[in-house]
This record gives sequence, C-alpha cells and structure tokens, in this order.
Amino acid sequence: MAAPGERSAYRHRFVSPGPLLLVHAHPDDETITCGGLMARAAQAGTPVTLVTCNRGEAGEVIPPGLRHLAGDALGEYREGELARACAALGVTDHRWLGRVGRWHDSGMVRVGEGILAAAPDAISPDAFAAPDAFDAQVKALVDVVRDVGPRVVVSYDHAGGYGHPDHVRAHEITMAAVAEVDPDASAITVAATAAPRDEVDAALAVLRRRSWLGLPVPPVDDLPTVPDATITTRLPLGGARVAKLAALRAHATQIAVYDDGAEPPVYALSNGLAQPVLGVECFVHLRGPRAAADDLLAPA
Repeated sequence: MAAPGERSAYRHRFVSPGPLLLVHAHPDDETITCGGLMARAAQAGTPVTLVTCNRGEAGEVIPPGLRHLAGDALGEYREGELARACAALGVTDHRWLGRVGRWHDSGMVRVGEGILAAAPDAISPDAFAAPDAFDAQVKALVDVVRDVGPRVVVSYDHAGGYGHPDHVRAHEITMAAVAEVDPDASAITVAATAAPRDEVDAALAVLRRRSWLGLPVPPVDDLPTVPDATITTRLPLGGARVAKLAALRAHATQIAVYDDGAEPPVYALSNGLAQPVLGVECFVHLRGPRAAADDLLAPA
C-alpha cells in the first residue's frame, strides 16, 4: 500500500497518458493475461491496439463437437473467437503481425503436470518461432509501433510467461522493436504480464475447498508466477472483470469458464486444471519511463 500522501495502489480512477499497445502470441493470450486492462482502457477512452502474432493453429480443442478443427481450419475458427473477445473487451484496433496467417503456431511440449511449456524438438520454417523469421517480425512490429505511437507496450517477460516458444519470441521482437523506435528508452514504457505467486497460491487454496467444482487444482509451482515483491504494477479490475469473463468465454475452443457466483471465478485450459480469474492484473516494468506505467496502470 502507498504511504500517506502517496498515490494509492488501488485507485478507482483510470488515467491514460497515451495509446496502449499489446503484443500477444495467440488468440486467447490477450484475454487471459490482460483482458481487464484492455477493457478498463477502452472504457476510459484510451486508444488500445492489440497485435496477435499467429492464429494458434496448434491449439488443443476442448469442446468435443469442435475437435475436428485442426491446422488452418482451427486458425480460421480462432480468428472469429478473437474477434468476439475483442468486441467483449471494447477493443476495435486489432492487427495480425505482418498479415493474417503470415506465421504459424510453433507448437510446444508440456513441462511437468501444469501449464508450463517448452519448445518442441523441431520448429517448421513458417512457424512464428523459426530463427530466420526474427528480422521480418521485428520490422513488421516496428511499423506498428511507429503507426500507433504508444506510451505503454505490454507483452511477456523473457521466459514468455509460461515458456511457450511463441511467447518467448513475442517478448524478443517486442523489446527489439521498441529499442529501434525508442533507442534511449525515454518515450515508451514496456511492461510484462505477470501473476503474483502468493495471491495465486491463496486463490488456489480457495478453489481446493470448492468440492463441487469437479476440477483438479494444481499446485502453484505448476503455474507461471513471479514473486509478489517483483510486481511493479497492479490493476484492480472492478467491473472490467465481467468483460474479461465474457472474452474468456469467446475463446471456447481453448478455455472453459466456471462462474457460479463464488469468488474467484475459474477457468481451465485443455488440461482441465482449475485456475482462478483474479480481481487484479499485474505487470512487471521492463524498460522505459516508469511514470507512464504509473499513470496508465495503477502502480503497486
């Protein structure tokens, strides 16, 4: 909490100094990590631009009636899911990196029993994480950064949040593109999405007491979190969590939502593990002025 006379970490007013740019790997990543941020920004009239790097063609499909979808067919279907999620969040400026379908989902292998991941043994030349694609991806993102003129850019940390190679690449091209546009780090703030370990652990303990949920609850070590003390920005979602839940439901091939009024609501990916939808979204400052993050994202 802020000391007396300092700005509160849980302001109810949302102030924007300028455009917000988000760089995410696949459809659904934007909603899981910062759907509340986008909804609050859109509600406040802040210009929001979402860049998605590929269509998530390698995603595992949850609903039995849609499991015939694979490859390009799944990618096309997820285009529609993303459009519906953006509508729920109030985001009107969505762009595919380069062009729709320019790069494909690189795939992943799971690490352990949770959602942590790593790169597969082989990555195809047209995959987003392909080594030879890096320069073209940076150029495509530089074009967006110059066009949008963001004050704050949000993506992932160096590990890509949970280790997926496309998330790692999204972080790498984000840092490279911003460095090219703002070499002295004086104009653009870059922040990474993050989940605070202690808060997630406490929410998981609540879920374990919810016997009627019927889903396994993972240990916190099986989820991507960071120490709470490393969080530099906390954004209470308030009513924006309703929009976030609607956007999560829009990604029905990838996400199941369980919201029976109990706190917190729950979502699960294709592995069926219960994860909490917290009432706060958190970020870690990576680069550039901290003042922009203090104004756009309520500071910790």
